[in-house]
Amino acid sequence: MKRRDFLKLAAGSAVAAVSSCAGGNRGSGASSPVHSAPARSRNETVFLSGVNRGSDEETVRRAVRTAAEAASDFSWLSRGDSVFVKPVLNSGNPYPATTSPAALRAMIELLKDKGAGRVVVGDMSGIEHVKLSPGKLSGSSRSLMEASGMARAVLAAGGELHFFEEAGWDAFHEEAPTAASHWKTGIMMPDILKQMDHIVLMPRCARHVLAGSTLGLKAVVGYWRTDTRLEYHREASTLQEKTAEGNTVETLRQKQRLVVTAADRILATFGPDNGYVFAPETGLIIASSSLMAHDMVSLAWLLENRQVMPSSEKDGFMDMSRMVARMGNRYVVSMLGGMGQALFSETLTKNDIRTLWDDRVLMHACRISGGAPEIIIEPVDGNIRDDLRKRLTEMTTLPI
Repeated sequence: MKRRDFLKLAAGSAVAAVSSCAGGNRGSGASSPVHSAPARSRNETVFLSGVNRGSDEETVRRAVRTAAEAASDFSWLSRGDSVFVKPVLNSGNPYPATTSPAALRAMIELLKDKGAGRVVVGDMSGIEHVKLSPGKLSGSSRSLMEASGMARAVLAAGGELHFFEEAGWDAFHEEAPTAASHWKTGIMMPDILKQMDHIVLMPRCARHVLAGSTLGLKAVVGYWRTDTRLEYHREASTLQEKTAEGNTVETLRQKQRLVVTAADRILATFGPDNGYVFAPETGLIIASSSLMAHDMVSLAWLLENRQVMPSSEKDGFMDMSRMVARMGNRYVVSMLGGMGQALFSETLTKNDIRTLWDDRVLMHACRISGGAPEIIIEPVDGNIRDDLRKRLTEMTTLPI
């Protein structure tokens, strides 16, 4: 059963009854949504390139390159270095349910031009499609990347493909978040990252039925082995906090250099695999060396487009319901660990999606890093209207 099909059932009284089972409210008071902003911290710049609606692939690729070169001078990249590019491959659905193939190709070509030796692109898809266990593997991230169009783009640009489940259960190692953590065990990360010199993250801009949104910070889940994903979803009262903390493991802190999102198309409702795709008149390429600053602008862009999208296309109850999110998370737990784990899992509290300051993932990331950055938005071409830059700046400015 697909996630969306299950969640439709979750809206019915039969499935709703499961939430009253023993353990149904365990942990529900452990963490509440954030409504106050964290302290201010350093300035961070986010670079924006504009892409007109209907632009061809070559135009998108040029815009990606322009934004990435503005966000980084690539002084971290020595000739012959290896780079791991982490896209979002939660399903085999096309962009923006997954990362833009055109953007991915542009980044690989840029890295090669800057002197990179190996450029490896990889991920492990969601539990609905791929399940890795100690003695068994079902599903294939490779086939999903082919279906999404990313695999063809990677190979055309001279990149390599790598899928964590194909290396097996033992091809992971344990890392601990460096921040004070809600994790009870270590996080199982793929061994290939030890072999790579640098990491470039390429998420997408999308709604998420469980977490509220899925941007750069949320993309970290794609690295994790099945047992780590089980704890993440089972101890659901702190799912958002664990998302932020998962980005503080040593490998990511030491090796992640750049975050680039193609957001000329946005998955504006439901998510992460399905929903209404909105294409603004002028789309954005969002690039920054700061993951947190990137996500603040990306979330502002998601909120901006949810405001102007046709009201007839909004997903209504399914998009906004906290009950649907709670039951959807139990379904994910059941796929990861069985029905027993699902019945006694903690209750997920879904983020509001009104302002940036409602987003628990972002707010916890700010707190554990010393404060929310002051965002400087820097257009890198003439396609970004000044009124849009001002609105995004206002949305990302900390309340006084």
